[in-house]
Amino acid sequence: MNPVWQYWYFHLPNFVLAAVMYTLIGRLLLSFFVPPDWQNYIWRAFIRITDPVVGVVRFITPAALPMIIVLVFSVLWLMLLRLALVALFGTLGWLPDLSGAPGGAT
Repeated sequence: MNPVWQYWYFHLPNFVLAAVMYTLIGRLLLSFFVPPDWQNYIWRAFIRITDPVVGVVRFITPAALPMIIVLVFSVLWLMLLRLALVALFGTLGWLPDLSGAPGGAT
């Protein structure tokens, strides 16, 4: 069986968190070059995908911080969440085998 499908319970949330994290990085980098109210469809998609995470991070960070800092903290929180996911699944023994040997390491 394909390890991606065999360990879907790890790969699916990890993929979603990674996709949102990299979209946040894209939003952060684009924010240096475009105005916040730009009507480009890519910019609007970045805003729509990342606003839920930014909203949660904005709630727990001081209001005096600019949006750029909130975006950086959003990326860092998602990175920490991904590491916590790996640690949790590793502790439970639910991570895929990374030995490279067919059938697992012996």
